[in-house]
Amino acid sequence: MLGQSPEEIGRRVLRLRTERRLTQRQLAEPAYSAAYVSTLEAGKVRPSEAALRHLAGRLGVTVEELATGRSPHEATRLRARLTDARRELATGAAEDAAAGFRDLLHEAERLELTAERAAALLGLGDCALESGDLTIARDHFEAAERLLAHEPLPRRVPAVRGRATAHLLAGELRYACYLLESTLDELNASGLHDPDALLLLYTASIAPYMDMGAHARAAHAAELALALAPRVSDPALVAGMHRGVARTLIAEGRTAEADASLAKAQELYRQLSIRTELAHCHWMRGYVHAQDGDLERAEHELRTARDMLASKRAALFTVQVEVELADVLRRRGRAAEAEALLRPLLEVAELSAERGAVHAGGAHRLLGLIAEERGDTECAEEHYCAALSLLERTGAAGDLADLCRLLGDLLRREGRVEAALDAYRTGLGHRAAPGTTTLGPAPADPF
Repeated sequence: MLGQSPEEIGRRVLRLRTERRLTQRQLAEPAYSAAYVSTLEAGKVRPSEAALRHLAGRLGVTVEELATGRSPHEATRLRARLTDARRELATGAAEDAAAGFRDLLHEAERLELTAERAAALLGLGDCALESGDLTIARDHFEAAERLLAHEPLPRRVPAVRGRATAHLLAGELRYACYLLESTLDELNASGLHDPDALLLLYTASIAPYMDMGAHARAAHAAELALALAPRVSDPALVAGMHRGVARTLIAEGRTAEADASLAKAQELYRQLSIRTELAHCHWMRGYVHAQDGDLERAEHELRTARDMLASKRAALFTVQVEVELADVLRRRGRAAEAEALLRPLLEVAELSAERGAVHAGGAHRLLGLIAEERGDTECAEEHYCAALSLLERTGAAGDLADLCRLLGDLLRREGRVEAALDAYRTGLGHRAAPGTTTLGPAPADPF
């Protein structure tokens, strides 16, 4: 409360006293002298808590308003505007919501409201994630963490989750896991078993675990998230949990249960009008139908997801869906249409090693398959090698193993047996320890 300088407080006392037409003696008595008020107004002394209470009472303002210059109603109004900005992000374009969050950040800085500054930075980070500006997103989440450095750990968890998501989307799967696991360990060791924070972390860890082939850890995280859900009142967190759990169910071949879990998430997101997350549910249901071989329904769901994300100008998510849509189109015998969808994504760097590396690798894999199917083995090999280079950086073990098999089979058919064996060995190396590859000890469970 006393963070402002004595000069700032003194000027405020002088202004308020003058506005109320009080003399220094009238303001000071009976507890203080006119000389004390004069010294205070000159900025030569910092008032004590007791002096602030006395002066605030005489001036008819709150102690907070006298000490900081802000009305107690300003923080309330700012929080309401943050809620509106969140609603704008949920229903509209991220870049439009970002403009609102920037204004709110400046206002929160002016009013020296730390929690509201952090909330605005989180909003800006989420906007940048949706737009695909991953470096900017990380910067915003890191700034929010620094602001909340002295707050209890559960308060910092949304910023940690955001930073981990940015690293995941950039293809830095190991570091995403490290951030989430170390925070879980710290949270559990501290005894701060906040169910909202734990649910957010366990749900966020499922995607990098799955991409790295750590299916056992992903399934365990899903079990812990399901156990926490009844203690969580935020429907958005519960919806995110259902979406994350669905991915582990898909991997186990339990597609009907996965679809039911996604249906629960979709209904919650509809009620909350969160369009981006609703689009993600359509995206994942498309994947479920593709796994089941229902390619017509898969295409419909993926096109729905793509159109929803494009309407929100969520650039990175849109192109990631297009890669999966291209896979379905190829499997439906529409290879030329799939190739026409994929090539622009790579040629104009919509996907790259630093931006959606896993899907960039997937795009090259699909172009390799299309080239191989039309008999252009040289082009196919180029795309497979490009995909291998991208995926090796990420540690996406399952995708790497599949790609090495494709490359090995191609080389073997061309009679290049030693090169084929090298490709197979590379794939086997990445699958050597399913569930633990490149990861350290699993985080401890909550007590």
